[in-house]
This record gives sequence, structure tokens and C-alpha cells, in this order.
Amino acid sequence: MVEGVHGTPAEHRNLCSHRLRKDHLTERILYYTGRIHEIHEVRGRDGVGAKMDSMDLEREKGITIQSAATYCTWNGYQINIIDTPGHVDFTIEVERALRVLDGAILVLCSVGGVQSQSITVDRQMRRYQVPRLAFINKLDRMGADPWKARSKLRHHSAAIQVPIGLEDDFQGLIDLVKLKAYYFHGSNGEKVVTEEVPAHMEAIVAEKRRELIEVVSEVDDKLADAFLADEPISSDLEGVQPLLDGVLSYLPCPTEVSNFALDQSKNEDKVLLAGNPDGRLVALAFKLEEGRFGQLTFLRIYEGVIRKGDFIVNINTGKKIKVSSGHSRGTCGQIVAVFGVDCASGDTFTDGSIRYTMTSMNVPEPVMSLAVQPVSKDSGGQFSKALNRFQKEDPTFRVGLDPESGQTIISGMGELHLDIYVERIRESTRYLPLMTGNRVDATVGKPRVNFRETVTQRAEFDYLHKKQTGGQGQYGRVIGFIEPLPADSPTKFLFENMMVGQAIPSGFIPAIEKGFKEAANSGSLIGHPVENVRIVLTDGASHAVDSSELAFKLASIYAFRQCYTAAKPVILEPIMLVELKVPTEFQGTVAGDINKRKGVIVGNDQDGDDSVITAHVPLNNMFGYSTSLRSMTQGKGEFTMEYKEHSPVSQDVQMQLVNTYKATKAAE
Repeated sequence: MVEGVHGTPAEHRNLCSHRLRKDHLTERILYYTGRIHEIHEVRGRDGVGAKMDSMDLEREKGITIQSAATYCTWNGYQINIIDTPGHVDFTIEVERALRVLDGAILVLCSVGGVQSQSITVDRQMRRYQVPRLAFINKLDRMGADPWKARSKLRHHSAAIQVPIGLEDDFQGLIDLVKLKAYYFHGSNGEKVVTEEVPAHMEAIVAEKRRELIEVVSEVDDKLADAFLADEPISSDLEGVQPLLDGVLSYLPCPTEVSNFALDQSKNEDKVLLAGNPDGRLVALAFKLEEGRFGQLTFLRIYEGVIRKGDFIVNINTGKKIKVSSGHSRGTCGQIVAVFGVDCASGDTFTDGSIRYTMTSMNVPEPVMSLAVQPVSKDSGGQFSKALNRFQKEDPTFRVGLDPESGQTIISGMGELHLDIYVERIRESTRYLPLMTGNRVDATVGKPRVNFRETVTQRAEFDYLHKKQTGGQGQYGRVIGFIEPLPADSPTKFLFENMMVGQAIPSGFIPAIEKGFKEAANSGSLIGHPVENVRIVLTDGASHAVDSSELAFKLASIYAFRQCYTAAKPVILEPIMLVELKVPTEFQGTVAGDINKRKGVIVGNDQDGDDSVITAHVPLNNMFGYSTSLRSMTQGKGEFTMEYKEHSPVSQDVQMQLVNTYKATKAAE
């Protein structure tokens, strides 16, 4: 089934709404455009919850976990909306939305200011070159200051509107382009009244309008000429209705954006997609959802159309798929949902006549893990199905098996991210087909940090694996070296065959690479994966009868272990970028605690009566921090945290981690 949106490309916009209480904004957009007829509380205290928060967990916790897609119509134009989560643990939802959308609304709080999540999302918007409007809300709250929120993002920007009053005196907005004042009446502000600019606001309006013209003149020659000649400039947004007007006026429609594909038949040459509905189909699968009726795949169409009954080809796998029943047509620029398409997030589809692929999205590495297992053996199958489904939905959610303990390990972007998935595992029976009986339950271990290991210097290896047990034996010799990769290397593991001659038959080389990769999955310091390592094979030896793929694979594993200590390995730990906002009276206590946690304070700013502290802190030292911060600040402090990088631990921490690992191994 294709569930799509309607209208030609020139008649609609694709946009993303994001950040502080953007759920309120999305709910009101749907209300003012007639898509819903009531406004509900985001946290679901009224028993309904926000329209876009469809998961029970979202309604229960009052947060957005998965991005949700919808559309509305405003002034004859269709706007596609993807509402994304605000918490950094669910950053992949923002990444995949920005990858396919043409514009965004960055929702900022005039009271709380620009928090680190907002800066992270703004950075993501820069990565995908997404134009955006900043919508500053809560102008009627105590402490509202829209100019503070604007300055912290450090954009070369200008206001399009100025508020009429602030806090309890907030009355409406003045549009600096149209030079009109807007007031919002009715129980939900649905009636917009337009009036002239109040006399007492004329001076600030003139000042802010001049700022706006100066900024726009830098990218508009016609406006610049009029501005420099001092000619009059004519007009040919907290109000949601003017914001929608702004989306139509200032954000691009699909035909106004340059999108490029890579031609796989011509060495990945860049090809400009014109956004032509008569062109050959190019569509990107950017989001998957597994439900009771199978996989629902969200596609952004960049060229051509998708019709019911069409055959489309997955360029990444070569599979040909028939589009099943549903709406009859989706055209370029639109986002459609298709049932029954087996693919991965990031796959490109065409009509089969071209081999184009779209560049994929950035997927950050997980930083935290948990051991989970079903409570009973009877629920093991359901447990595995749930884990497989969640992996397909979320590229930042990983599932692995601890080879020593046999436990299932789930990895993700933080404590909240993993907590949510544990809850979803426990509730999974309501989503999985052909299930009866009790819910899937799971026992959960303590969260653990995703440490890594790496080497710091070159080390040689020369290992002969020789075994004779009667009949055919095993024989394989590998010679070479391992060394660290450069800091800017795009890969984390590199194997190179630099042998001269045929000392080892070429058919055994893949087994050698496989052996080294397997060995690098578990370093000898603490058993965590080894990354940023280059392995070079320079020589070796084989036996006409006893050599085999298994022999060379084992030789590689033992060779890696043999030279690993000589390569001076170190443990890497995830370092988090932490931003704290605390009353100034608690600044010293909080800063001292950060130092105790081996954090490095890199910034300290003043924001009214609050101190804003920015620090780099090892994730391993941040467990339970929210409770500690509440205790230190009488419940008044708040913080946000996101992954920054993996860095070497100190020598004392490394010794402690190694000793703990050895003790655990000995106990087993």
C-alpha cells in the first residue's frame, strides 16, 4: 500500500520541526490547518496526548521517540511535516529527517535559550545544508528574551518579526516585511487580526527592518541596489499562522533545491536531479517501521513517480519489487509510505533503467551497552524478533552476542535510548504478529560503557600455525606488521596484502583478513573491539597438502594476539560534551564535582542568574549524574549530554580496567 501526499512539486514544502516544545507547535499547525479539531497536551495528562506522539511510550513519558510524518494544506499549498525527537539519544531520527527534507523549523525557547541539543541539531542542519526558520516561542512567559536565543546560535541572521511586548505584556507580533501588526484572538489564538504598527513601536521596527534588509541585501543584488540607492523597499512570525506563511515565502519547494545522485554505472559520477515528474524514478528509503502488517518504508521521491502496480528496483541489493495496493500515485518531491518493501534504511530505488544511488545519512556510533535476556525460554523467539525489528528501524540500535558469557548485548546512544528499547522489548507482543499469551519480559544487566582498544606503535608478527593429528593437518604461516591508522582515517580497520610473489596462494588471503578482523573484535586488554588499526601482510608460507582457509584464519588470529602487546595498546573511552545550567550560587560545587569526575571544563558563561558550564567528561563517570546534580543544586540544575569522541584513558584508569577484566575472567 502506498500512503502518500498530494499536489505537484511546486505546490508543497517538505520540512522538519524541531526542539523545545516543538510538539506544541506541530499540534497547533495541524489544528490551524484543519487537520485536527482539538489541541491536546503533549504529556498526555488529558488522556489523549499529542497527535504526532502515537506510541504508548511517547504518551506515557511525554517525549517524542520516533519521528512521525504528516501533511497539511495552507493557502493552497501542501506542507509535508516530519516531527522529530528533541533528546540527543534519538539523534538518528533527526539525521534521517534532515537527509530528505528541503527546509526546517528550528524551535527555540525565549526563556531557556539555546540549549546544547539545539546547537547539535543546528550542526546537523548545516551538514545537510538545510535552510531553516528559527521559531522562538514562549514569549508570554516570565524571563522571555528572544534576542538572547538568536545571538547564541551565531548565525548571520535577522529577525522577520518583533514581538509587541513580552512576558505578561505580550500582545502580538509585527511583521518587518509587510510592516503590519498581528494580534491573535479566540480561545486558541485561531483568529488573526491585522492592524497598523503601533506608534510606540515605530523606532524599533525601523531599526530591525534595516537589519533585515542589510542581511538579505548580501545575497540579493536587486535588493542591495535599492538599499544602497536609499530607494523605498516594498513588500510584494509567536503566531503559528504567520509561521506557515513564512514556510511558503522563505523555505524552498522541492523544485527549488539541487539534489544530486551518484551514477553507479559511471564510477559514481554526480548527477543533478531536476525534480521532474516525467523523469526516471529515483527514491530514497530513509525510515523503516515494522508493525503488525509488516515493514512500512518511508520513501522520499527525488525524480519521477511511483504508481500502484509499478515495479521498482532496489539499487543496493538488485531486488525487483512490485508496489502493492494503496493510493495510486506519488510524485517527485513527495514523501510516501510503502508496505511490503524489503530494504534497509538508506537504500535507493529506481525504475531499473538507471543505477543511481543517493548519498546516505550520517550514523553515529553507539556509546553504551546493556546485557538483556528473555526471562523464559518460551519467549526467546519473540525476544529475537523484537530485537531484529528494532535494528531495522534504528541504525544506532545494535545487537550483539558476548562470545564469552553468551549474553545478548544491546547498544545505543545513552541511558534513555536503551531504557526505551527495554520497555519496547517488554511490550513487543502487541506489535508482533501471530503471538499469544504473555508479554515478552527481559532481565537487564547494568549499563556498561562501550570502551575501545587501539595500538600506539608498530609491531611485527611472524606466526606459524602447524598441527598434525593424523590425516590432513593444518599449516599456515603469516608474516607482517600492525600499526595505528592516521587520526583522520575514514576507516577503523584496514587490511593490506603487500606480499610479493605467491608464498601464500591468493585463495587464502580472504581467510587471513577474516582472521585478523575476528581477532580485532576482542582486544586482550579488556576484551573490547580494537579500532584504528592497520594490518599489513608482507610474507608467509603454505603447505601443498595441509594448508587450508581454517589454518590461515587461525594463524592470523594467533599472530594478532602475539604482537598486540608489543604494539603498546591503550583503552579508549567515550568522552561526552556536557552542558550544565545551574544557579550561580552552586557554580563552585558543580565545577568541583565535574573535576572529581575527571572532566575538563571548556566554557563558563553567565546567563542571567545562571551559570552555563560546558565540559568534556568521560561517560563512565556520568552514571546517575541527574540525581547528583539535583542534590547539589536543590533541584534547580539541569544538564544535557552528547557523544564527542573516544579518547585514551589515563594510565591509572587503564590499570584498574585491566585488573577488573582479569579478575572477572578468573572468576569465570
